[in-house]
Amino acid sequence: MRITNMLHFSEYHRFVVNRDFALSSLDYKVLTSMYQPMVGAFALSVYYTLYHQLPADQVGFSPIEQQRKLFLTMEIEGGERGRKWFIEQTSKLEAVGLLRTSRRFAAASEDYLYEYQLFEPLTPGEFFKNHHLTLLLRDKVGKYAVFALRDEFMLPEADELKQANAENLSVPFYELFRLNTQVVDQELEQAFFESAAATTDQTKPEVTYKGFTYAEIIMHFPRESFNREYVERLKYEPEQMATINFVAKKYSLYLTDICRLLDEDGVFDEAGTLALELLQHKANQVFRQDKKRTEDRVRWMAKLPGKADAEGEEKVEGAGSKDKPVEMEFYLDVPDLFQGECNQHQYNYILRNEPYMFLLEKIFSKGTVPDGLLDTLAKVELNYGLHEEVINVLIHYIYVTKRSWSKKYMEAIVTDMLGKQVGSFEQAVRYVREQMAYSEKKTAQGTQGAYRGGSGGTAKSGRGGARQKPLIPIVPDSAPSKPRSDEEREALRRKAQQLDGQR
Repeated sequence: MRITNMLHFSEYHRFVVNRDFALSSLDYKVLTSMYQPMVGAFALSVYYTLYHQLPADQVGFSPIEQQRKLFLTMEIEGGERGRKWFIEQTSKLEAVGLLRTSRRFAAASEDYLYEYQLFEPLTPGEFFKNHHLTLLLRDKVGKYAVFALRDEFMLPEADELKQANAENLSVPFYELFRLNTQVVDQELEQAFFESAAATTDQTKPEVTYKGFTYAEIIMHFPRESFNREYVERLKYEPEQMATINFVAKKYSLYLTDICRLLDEDGVFDEAGTLALELLQHKANQVFRQDKKRTEDRVRWMAKLPGKADAEGEEKVEGAGSKDKPVEMEFYLDVPDLFQGECNQHQYNYILRNEPYMFLLEKIFSKGTVPDGLLDTLAKVELNYGLHEEVINVLIHYIYVTKRSWSKKYMEAIVTDMLGKQVGSFEQAVRYVREQMAYSEKKTAQGTQGAYRGGSGGTAKSGRGGARQKPLIPIVPDSAPSKPRSDEEREALRRKAQQLDGQR
């Protein structure tokens, strides 16, 4: 049983047992004589406990119970120590093919429950044909003990019969019985179909992804990598596989790019959980490098006469498990660029679920998306933590209102949105509507003020109609003085000399 976090497996979680067989006296003897030396008596007691959760004469599923029942039945102490012991015993049973453990998510209780599917032990003939089980039993009990067990369970054929020829005298089914195929029982056919579908789902729990599958990734992933064990766990982690495919679709990554990124240090933590921020950061770097190489290649190919662009490679059809509906009260109007391509419902679905690169490629369809804009949006997403759906609404707002695409203006809007705790699609739509209403109101007030200023005949400068500088009175020039007489000049000279003598 692969449990990375002990909080995900406890005696408080519920369980169900599934089996489609009943043990015979031969099976009990095989379990005791051959399986018990390999897995131990404790593991076999766990197998018997799970087996008896259903009546011996019935098959199917047991009632859903808490695992506390198993712990109390086997006298296992509660807590981390008891859980580890139980996981160790079930792992032994899984290794020899007696048990398979699955984890299911119950939507009704919004919690996980564990399904223990039991398998009947191999018959003596099949057991001794199984090479690795025979070798394991030899390592536990010895070679001669294995020979003794084989002779005890499998009685030899008489020598006289070994030389005799055999002739099949059995009667086939259709030689003795005839079926009425003219009558079609719809109810019976439906019941058989449902049973077959349920059996197929239980025996082959394969998960289908729209993007890269686990088999494709593990086949191209290096065996000597330190992250190999974490990548192998992705087979049992559909959420993380969906996240990887969403990143692959968002940054147009190929399978080799995904394998190289998963091999980077720090992409997985010690518990095997995917570090989404670091993965997106490295994926963004790969995308930018590939974009630059593509642009250079396009420019060089354009210089060659008679050469066409060789860019016809298939894009990733990844899935991000982000199919979120949009309520009609939060619908945004379809811009002129998307008119005729999608209706209002489809456009808002794109804003809610698609990566922002899809909108940018539509808006900048005549060329590549500018690097400065990509840097700004990457910083907004990776550093500021703004969600994809909020960035899509931001792009819609800038395009519809014909605002500036500059880094300074976009960071100003993002700062305002973060300060107002805008973190979801609905909050972003409300924010955009408030900004557009405020702009319309401000434009209307400016028009009325300009009209009043023109009719009054005077226009006031500055903010709020106040003067920027106070009026300073100007002293008028005095009239020119009359020429003085010689007596007056002499009197003034004497007065000056008198004042100089007083100093």
